[in-house]
Amino acid sequence: MAPQSRLLPPLLQVLRRCRASRSHFSTAPSLVSPPSKAVVYDEHGLPEQVLRLVDVPPAEIGDRDVCVRMMAAPINPSDINRIEGVYPVRPPLPAAVGGYEGVGQVHALGPAVTARLSPGDWVIPSPPSFGTWQTYITKHENVWHKVRSDVPMEYAATITVNPLTALRMLQDFVKLNPGDAIVQNGATSIVGQCVIQLAKVHGIHTINIIRDRPGSEEAKNKLKQLGADEVFTETQLDMKNVKSLLGALPEPALGFNCVGGNAASLILKLLKQGGTMVTYGGMSKRPVTVPTSYFIFKDLSLRGFWLQKWLNSDKTEDCRRMIDYLLGLVHEGKLKYEMESISFGEFSLALEKALGKHGSQPKQVIKF
Repeated sequence: MAPQSRLLPPLLQVLRRCRASRSHFSTAPSLVSPPSKAVVYDEHGLPEQVLRLVDVPPAEIGDRDVCVRMMAAPINPSDINRIEGVYPVRPPLPAAVGGYEGVGQVHALGPAVTARLSPGDWVIPSPPSFGTWQTYITKHENVWHKVRSDVPMEYAATITVNPLTALRMLQDFVKLNPGDAIVQNGATSIVGQCVIQLAKVHGIHTINIIRDRPGSEEAKNKLKQLGADEVFTETQLDMKNVKSLLGALPEPALGFNCVGGNAASLILKLLKQGGTMVTYGGMSKRPVTVPTSYFIFKDLSLRGFWLQKWLNSDKTEDCRRMIDYLLGLVHEGKLKYEMESISFGEFSLALEKALGKHGSQPKQVIKF
């Protein structure tokens, strides 16, 4: 068989001329992906101990498969939790490839692919799919969704997990009208930044809570530049008449909690009568404690949101429409958030930063 580097171009030319007729490929050599490199783990544990870089041999590209050259993929907290074995949904072991979202470029198409894809198109796994921390991925065409290529690749790589969470929470729990308000903790997170900007697009006011820490004034200014109406530290809200701080803003009907503990209690204090708090994370690892009076006299509701469950409820087309909408906002300059790009060759450093070993860091995005 000819070397792979000389084999792929002729086959791709044949695919472009003759994709409609499978008989043209009956005697041709199998179409295969290039060899790949991947970050894998064989057991659950501390990521810095169980992750390893391996060479992956070429994979056969089936009739309806699409081979994608990955360009970028983030390290999300949920990726870390999967490796540690504490996330509810995990890839099978051994040799599980890390990563759950990312963006790549179509490298080759199987002869019976019906999707409107061409080599060079940008695609993301949608809904997200295990195994994005590798240089080439070959999967069925149904996995891939073509996205616009006129946005920074870091945004295409990270558009699903965090921005989509923000969008769904704004739409799924309380009917909000222009002029209404929401309150959230964890406002400096990517979800928090997205909530601020998406709310602004729809005329919704945001009241934002951040931790007391060095640089909090700078963080406040950054969030206000994104469109935040008010930003408070937890200490500022540790007072009895907390609603006096809202000024002319309406009492929020909806709150988002990703921290737990005291930060969740502050949201409950600010919510209006009959309000709803949605919990989608627990960064402090402390429980949500609710005074009985909040249930009896304020009639508050507590809900939870998990994007994975929403995606598993046959929402593929809805998901893809919203991805296109969100990337459109990115293109228009109406949606942005902090990230740091780092090369695949420096994965260990990116992992250390994602684990907080270098202090608070932006989202780490691996560029292949």
